[in-house]
Amino acid sequence: RVPGRDGWRQLAARHLERAGYRILQNNFRAKGGELDVIALDGRALAIVEVRYRADDRFGGGAASITPAKRRRIVNASRALLATQPVLAKLPARFDVVEVTGPADALACHLIRGAFSL
Repeated sequence: RVPGRDGWRQLAARHLERAGYRILQNNFRAKGGELDVIALDGRALAIVEVRYRADDRFGGGAASITPAKRRRIVNASRALLATQPVLAKLPARFDVVEVTGPADALACHLIRGAFSL
């Protein structure tokens, strides 16, 4: 059985930490949107979307981020930055962690700068 969304996020957060990211917050919720992972990658703010696909037959996880989903991520990011002036001063980017595979062999793939405003 494949772990649920929280399991994918935890796996993705560990993957990010191994890549040198410092996790600031998981599951930030704002009116109209949600951010899976907020992290620092060096001096950059990384807003990370976690997407799971059992396989990439219909495109990877990043391909599943629709324009409407991007708008929700951007709106939630604006809400985050409005409440966190220290973070608002940092260069920011949108990353994606694609989680793929069967439950016993999940793999993560990090895409830095997966999309922009």
